[in-house]
Amino acid sequence: MTKAKWYFDFISPFAYLQLQQFPKLPTNIEITPIPAVFGAILKHWGQLGPAEIPPKRRFVYRFFQWNADQLGIPFAMPPIHPFNPIPALRLCTAAGASIGHTQAVFDLIYGQGIQPDSPEGIHLIGEALNIPSPENAIQDLVVKDTLHANTAQATSEGVFGVPSFVIDDEVFWGGDSTKMMLDFLENPALFETPEMKRISNMEMGLTRKK
Repeated sequence: MTKAKWYFDFISPFAYLQLQQFPKLPTNIEITPIPAVFGAILKHWGQLGPAEIPPKRRFVYRFFQWNADQLGIPFAMPPIHPFNPIPALRLCTAAGASIGHTQAVFDLIYGQGIQPDSPEGIHLIGEALNIPSPENAIQDLVVKDTLHANTAQATSEGVFGVPSFVIDDEVFWGGDSTKMMLDFLENPALFETPEMKRISNMEMGLTRKK
């Protein structure tokens, strides 16, 4: 079995779309979903999120819907996006963050279009995860620490966006990198060619002032 970590945040519809296609992946991949805070990952690397750039926000929202339609995946954006993903992330963490737990939360948010950071949304997520007191689970110190540790682990492994697979220390970011990941599994020497090594370690040329 190939062990794969899958870092995700519920704020990302790209993660929802990729998760919906997990059944198409080879059965010899053992996937461990890991909730992580996208905003903290962006802060670590000094990036803006897609929704923080107005024309990019418009484009990606249209792309989410188009992509879902192309794939035949039910898709409904919540009334407000970006939202605060922390309650949903903590509840999923509290439940154990299995693929089933993760799927249940994503289905509520992007399959049904609930607002996950509203009181009603938090209640529905708790219900779906069989957590009788979601408000208490959200404040649990062990849950908070676990989510924080997951996020720190993500950045330590070079994760800069979600969703991201990490396999054998290689990061495969975004749903459109799935085929690249599968090619790597078929050919572990994929990144060992002279040209792959060269472009992986190129010198920086022009850099912008931040």
